[in-house]
Amino acid sequence: MGSASELAGFHLTRYQFPRDRVIGDSQVRASEVHVAAVELIDRAGRSGLGFAQSLFTPLPQLLEIERLFAAEAWPSLEGRSPASLALAVRRVRGGNARRMTLPFEEAIQQAVWDLFAQQMEQPLWRLLGAERESVPVYASGLDFHLSDHDFVELFGKAAQQGFRGFKIKVGHTELERDVHRLNLLRKATGSRGPVMVDANEAWTAQQAVDALRTFERAGHRIFWVEDPVPRDDIEGLRMLRGLGLSRVNSGEYLDLSGKRRLLAASACDMLNVHGQVSDVMRAGWLANECNVEVTLGNSFLEVGVNMALALPGVHWLEYSFQNFDHLVEEPFVIAAGLIRGKTAPGHGLRLRRDVGDKREQPTLPPSVRT
Repeated sequence: MGSASELAGFHLTRYQFPRDRVIGDSQVRASEVHVAAVELIDRAGRSGLGFAQSLFTPLPQLLEIERLFAAEAWPSLEGRSPASLALAVRRVRGGNARRMTLPFEEAIQQAVWDLFAQQMEQPLWRLLGAERESVPVYASGLDFHLSDHDFVELFGKAAQQGFRGFKIKVGHTELERDVHRLNLLRKATGSRGPVMVDANEAWTAQQAVDALRTFERAGHRIFWVEDPVPRDDIEGLRMLRGLGLSRVNSGEYLDLSGKRRLLAASACDMLNVHGQVSDVMRAGWLANECNVEVTLGNSFLEVGVNMALALPGVHWLEYSFQNFDHLVEEPFVIAAGLIRGKTAPGHGLRLRRDVGDKREQPTLPPSVRT
């Protein structure tokens, strides 16, 4: 009989539903949600929760998701303690350096750390070393494909709700359209709070310079420009940073090794990280060594607040008004422009059992049933 902390089973739930608006940027658009919730269960019956999201293509049916998880993920998890999985350092070489068929990696990290924190009877942000309980939130519209009316309505409501900054998508083929949206944002928010722009790698370095200077001439001071050029254009990012037209926020599309190269080249003012707990903390430690600020980008249902609170270089968390709150019992609350960590052990999110894909019910292989 193993320890009560060891992983003994898992449970998967599939979700597919329309978004409440089309989201996207200069490169992509999406109108549906495709998510699998991953619950890892220890021998004491505690459950850690994570989310695997496919942004653009539907996930397979639940039985196939279960088959893939049992074949590709579960063998390296079964019988292990969450602490050993969360803190492990591995040498990834050769054929081991490959992605799973479905995007389980982030979900597994979230679930492992959630369960680890529960076993330690601490909120995850406390377990990660946080000394503060809240962090400012900025409103991010994922708004590139919205009409002007919907754009103004979204950001106008965000300003009324007290968000402390606003980020819009830019990188349109006509620069005048980006200026127009910045003008609309100013009217919608009453020039409240800093303004950030995200080009999602739409520009060359020179185009980014031209755009930022055009925005400045139109009276718009840009607090940061996010991913202005392709992720591997380190020289372009370093040049933009040197000009000082705006803070350069980059790293979203880079793995941990790529983020290390970005920092080593002094090519960003801010390092953008997301939802994989171990990777976010490691990137945050690297940024701290380089005295570079960290920004916490979108994470599913804002689970990233736990890492944002724990990393002293994080001054902002992104919130994008995605209609996911109905999936969990108590989503994180944002008030007066701040988001707070939960006081319960774990990362703070628990699935609602009355919501899910009702077309199939989970059928786990005998070796992974609890």
